Amino acid sequence: MSAVLLESDLPNRTYRGKVRDTYDLGDKMLIIATDRISAADVVLPAGIPEKGRILTQLSAWWFDRMKEVVPNHFIAVITETNKHLVPLELGPEYFGRSMLVRKAKRLNAECIARGYITGSGWKDYQRSGEVCGILLPEGLRESDRLPEPIFTPSTKPDVGHDENISYEQLEELVGEEAANAMKIRTLAVYNYAHAVALDRGIIIADTKLEFGYWNEEVILIDEVLTPDSSRFWPADQYRAGGPQPSFDKQPVRDWLSKSGWKEGTPLPEVPHDVVAATTERYRTAYRMLTGQELAA
Repeated sequence: MSAVLLESDLPNRTYRGKVRDTYDLGDKMLIIATDRISAADVVLPAGIPEKGRILTQLSAWWFDRMKEVVPNHFIAVITETNKHLVPLELGPEYFGRSMLVRKAKRLNAECIARGYITGSGWKDYQRSGEVCGILLPEGLRESDRLPEPIFTPSTKPDVGHDENISYEQLEELVGEEAANAMKIRTLAVYNYAHAVALDRGIIIADTKLEFGYWNEEVILIDEVLTPDSSRFWPADQYRAGGPQPSFDKQPVRDWLSKSGWKEGTPLPEVPHDVVAATTERYRTAYRMLTGQELAA
């Protein structure tokens, strides 16, 4: 198993997220997915081996497949072979986890498509029968498939928690034209990806997407349809009526919840077995979806 990369150190870094570091290359950008992992809105001290490479290469697989469905910012995953595309000196630790993309102006909202009632949507439904102002049928059970996917945007603050907002609030944030494009394209991505994944034994319960303006068009940016931004459930174990097994960082969330950690106190070290279990979940999702082993 490869060593973890927790920090990237290249010129012209413009943004450091919980997982990704972004570098300005003029009319393009380089996005490096590290092996950092977050839970409860904090970045944990341990990394997850192979996580950044899996996120990058799975996003690239989806971007390439969906370019005829929804335009996106993807150009190439940087490897030893094509490193000349980037005007920076890259060591081998960056190959396979670095994505060259078109520079778009990010629209400051997140776009969530929900095909199943789970997570924060389930909590909202229990309280009000609605999710983001959308009235849902009575009597739904946790993890039930919805009659049709719904679009539920949220804020994307630089610090703090995302907050669900209504479609009308999204229009106020980004304008009517952009909001309409974001909604249509979010649902198009979800419907396409759900069908593709289901054929490979994975249910995509919901997914979170980001968009930006490039050449005056709203295009898909950031990452897409990974275990960090989507809920992947094994289709052969799906049983509505409660939480589902998943291919994501749930082992880390469960461990942190049981550890006794409280916000504001030092973060504990993530146990090796939890790290290994999380890597295996990410690797399994990649293998099932792409039919391939992770490229070097």
